[in-house]
Amino acid sequence: MCGETDTELVERMRTRAHEQWWQFGSEFDLVADEVAVGGRLVHIVTPEGDYPDLFLSLHGVHQGRNAAVALASTEAFLGRPLERELVEEVFGTARVAGRMEVAGHHPLVVLDGAHNLPGALALGEALGESFPSARRRWVVGLLREKDPREMLEALGVEADDAVYATAPPSPRAHDAAVVAEAARALGVEDLMTVENPVVATQRAIADADPEDLVIVTGSLYLLGPVRGALVSGAV
Repeated sequence: MCGETDTELVERMRTRAHEQWWQFGSEFDLVADEVAVGGRLVHIVTPEGDYPDLFLSLHGVHQGRNAAVALASTEAFLGRPLERELVEEVFGTARVAGRMEVAGHHPLVVLDGAHNLPGALALGEALGESFPSARRRWVVGLLREKDPREMLEALGVEADDAVYATAPPSPRAHDAAVVAEAARALGVEDLMTVENPVVATQRAIADADPEDLVIVTGSLYLLGPVRGALVSGAV
């Protein structure tokens, strides 16, 4: 089972594969993938079945392909198509904690542990597709291995956004002031430095209008305490 599309990587993996080989784009495919309220609407075709108009309760342009790989892998393992009702139930209730996870409404609060450049780019693209018009309030904390300006640019932070610079609870964390300086260099003026990530999230939510978007991101270490506080109702 291969969801990779880079031809060089595909050929390397194919040489090590067993007799059965299903390649994304040929043996199985994602033939439709659209934004829907609360997730995505996908159409997946596999060697075993055809599944149009499936609701996937996950945000992000990458999740449609992930769903296709998961479905095809399950069918390859079982050697048969799956009942549509089962696929609908699983896809319609899918949750991935800390990955484009909606953790609150009015304002909308999204948690994503984008901790490297590819993850930040994927998050920026997903936010642009799913929530294009909302004003953004970023709660961002990063580890020292990451360049703060590169990460903020990859996320798509713009000058008219609000940034709440904070620090993950890790000895490897950048000081919040370092993240704030990177945001300032991008022209951000609505800027606050709050070392405690839970307090930073509280401030972002308190400052937000109901139609704003609050994004908590930059490190999985950051998401732990924030998610716990949101789930417990402390935020």
